[in-house]
Order: sequence, then structure tokens, then C-alpha cells
Amino acid sequence: MDGIKRYGVEGGSGTGGQHLPFARAVQADGWLYVSGQVPMVNGEVIEGGIVAQSHQAIRNLLAILAEAGYGPEHVVRCGVWLDDPRDFMSFNRVFQSYFGAHPPARACVVSSMVVDCKVEVDCVAYRKP
Repeated sequence: MDGIKRYGVEGGSGTGGQHLPFARAVQADGWLYVSGQVPMVNGEVIEGGIVAQSHQAIRNLLAILAEAGYGPEHVVRCGVWLDDPRDFMSFNRVFQSYFGAHPPARACVVSSMVVDCKVEVDCVAYRKP
């Protein structure tokens, strides 16, 4: 399709290395939609509490942004899912350390996770084409 580029469809993997049926991100006319990122490294969720897992989920998100030529300053909206509402303030401190200079709009909800983790983060970014 013209004007659409998909990242990570050739071999994205989830827990245990399973192939995922969606792109890590899709770019269209300057917009980049990044799929939800969990605190996973090499197909496995990292150990640790909300702080360690928040850092990893956001680093995973930023790595996809960078792959597509975007940075945190291009993020216009984030979606956040927390497993435990008591983690909200801790997550906010981590989030601010990455996005404090360019805070995006954001929604945050409490939800059960599909994988055994404490947080998931997605985003929409924009950069003039």
C-alpha cells in the first residue's frame, strides 16, 4: 500500500519466541502507531517490580520509535495499562524521566495483562513527512 510502512512483521516475537500476527509499528503519512510494549527482552518478561518493568517497556517503545526515525519529542499520545493501581505514582516517575521535556497526551487504565507483567505502553507519534 502506498504511503504505509510496517515495522516488525517479518519476525516479531512474543513470550517464548512465538510469532506475533501484527506489526511492531505502522507508519502512514508522518504518523507512527506503535503496538503495545511490555517489559520483554528476547521474548521473555524481565524480572523486577514496576520501576524496572516500566523502564524496560518504555525502552522497548523508544527503540521502535528510533528504528522508524522518531524520538520521544514526536510522541503525541501514549496508552498505559497497569496491572495494579498502586503502581500509578511509581510509573509516573519513570514516565516523566523519558517524556518530561515533551509530555504527550496519555490515558492510563488498570487491566489484567495477557502476559505476566505489570505494565504495557503504546503510543502514536507524528513527524512531518
